[in-house]
Amino acid sequence: MAHHDAIVALATATGNGAIAVIRVSGADAIAIVNKVFNGKDLSHQQSHTIHFGTIRDGDDVLDEVLVSVFVGPNSYTGENVVELSTHNSRYIIERVIHLLIRGGARAAQPGEFTLRAFLNGKMDLSQAEAVADLIASNSAASHLVAMQQMRGGFSSILKELREQLIHFASLIELELDFSEEDVEFANREQLKSLVVEIRAVIGKLVSSFEQGNVLKNGVPVVIAGKPNVGKSTLLNTLLNEERAIVSDIAGTTRDTIEDEININGITFRFIDTAGIRDTQDIIEAKGVARTREKMRQARLIIYLADPQQDDIDEVRAQIKEVAQLGIPYVVVVNKTDLLTQAHRDTLAIIEPLFISAKSNVGVEELKEELLRKVNLHNLNGDDVLVTNVRHVEALQKTNESLRKVLDGIDNPITSDFLALDIRQALHHLGEITGSVSTDDLLDNIFSKFCIGK
Repeated sequence: MAHHDAIVALATATGNGAIAVIRVSGADAIAIVNKVFNGKDLSHQQSHTIHFGTIRDGDDVLDEVLVSVFVGPNSYTGENVVELSTHNSRYIIERVIHLLIRGGARAAQPGEFTLRAFLNGKMDLSQAEAVADLIASNSAASHLVAMQQMRGGFSSILKELREQLIHFASLIELELDFSEEDVEFANREQLKSLVVEIRAVIGKLVSSFEQGNVLKNGVPVVIAGKPNVGKSTLLNTLLNEERAIVSDIAGTTRDTIEDEININGITFRFIDTAGIRDTQDIIEAKGVARTREKMRQARLIIYLADPQQDDIDEVRAQIKEVAQLGIPYVVVVNKTDLLTQAHRDTLAIIEPLFISAKSNVGVEELKEELLRKVNLHNLNGDDVLVTNVRHVEALQKTNESLRKVLDGIDNPITSDFLALDIRQALHHLGEITGSVSTDDLLDNIFSKFCIGK
């Protein structure tokens, strides 16, 4: 049930800046602001208009402001909404918010404006969740995915799937009303074809989670190799800052170091690790163990070798270890400026990229190779990717319920059990968008069929 009391909160981030926006939403939002606003009478203004004036607390003028008026239901929350653009002073912000609370509003809870937008039907639950993803997006790719979901791309697919299932569920429910007459309204072969088709669509959505999650949270890339091959130097070069300690002493990096950069709109989270080698040093040994654990968790591995110190057979053995993880990897030979042609010929067997992390040679080519390996650079606004764990779990539960429907068709069960499995699938799909399957089902039955009794 929607709430109607007025809520208020700062809608912009705190900190240095010229303007702050204070948002008020609720049935009395316009009236509450109007009591402290010295300018036009806001109660007589059209929706989506902006007005200049002052905010006053008795005789005190707190600030000159611009007030934006949005009359419900044509607003973000579906209620009356007023946004006050004040100067970004903590003192002003606190005074204005306290003034509005004294006037009848209450402090909003975290996410309550978007919650009200959902409760008032302005967006479904998956779109509401995408608002948070959009705010948190820090790359072109994560922004694109969040925008696609917030604008209803994911929701429209789910809506279509649910409508098709509801149609058959309605027919099967109708069969239950005529159970004594032994009639069959829902063609089982058509239902089977539909379920197989829906399961294929859901399967693709579930499979997209790996890519969607990477786009949302960044591509974890482990930089691995023997000690002192230049892993920390490469990390510093990629980040364009002295993030990791660089030393000629082998084993300097005892733990993992993480940071991220943006390459062509994709966020890569680089992880510099302890060198892979057998060691008697207890602390370094723990670092090597963490390296291997990070490698297993990575989406991509950069294996870095130094031709000046690494034995080619040992390098090949370590590359084989990396390959066995089943994770995409790039073999990189560092310190290319020190290589002779003989060195290059010897190293050709491992098919590496040649770079010099210290001199920044070949680093751009490495970035291009990283993009190719993760295969994320061809994303477009029409791609529907699942980025939320909750959605994936609901889709998997839906697929399991639909599998039971198929089993019930192949090994005939009564209409009531078949209807139960379909309702369960509808329930799990509805969990994603926040819709209520039972009401949808009843509405569909009475709107499409004249039962006559």
